[in-house]
Amino acid sequence: QVQLVESGGGLVQPGGSLRLSCAASGFTFSSYWMYWVRQAPGKGLEWVSSIKEGGEITYYADSVKGRFTISRDNAKNTLYMHMNSLTSEDTAVYYCAKDTGVPGVSADYWGQGTQVTVSS
Repeated sequence: QVQLVESGGGLVQPGGSLRLSCAASGFTFSSYWMYWVRQAPGKGLEWVSSIKEGGEITYYADSVKGRFTISRDNAKNTLYMHMNSLTSEDTAVYYCAKDTGVPGVSADYWGQGTQVTVSS
């Protein structure tokens, strides 16, 4: 069965940094695009970043471009997101997700999420 387990969240001051991790199992990790999405308090889900199977192509939301870096280690079945210059607007629960591989159909599995709180 597919499992995605996020970790690395926590409380950080504005301007600080965090690295999130997502441990994947139950599928051939290297064969799928992976995503990071987030949900701020009282808000809907927001796509943050995407990464191709081999990591050679990445995409970012405008709100995080230049500050966040998505990466993956296929040998470890792990997805990462390095977050720098954090602001209060980055406060959210962050989820990793697996692409379905079907055109027009988005992620079919999600992790439990990890809380990131940016506050002074």
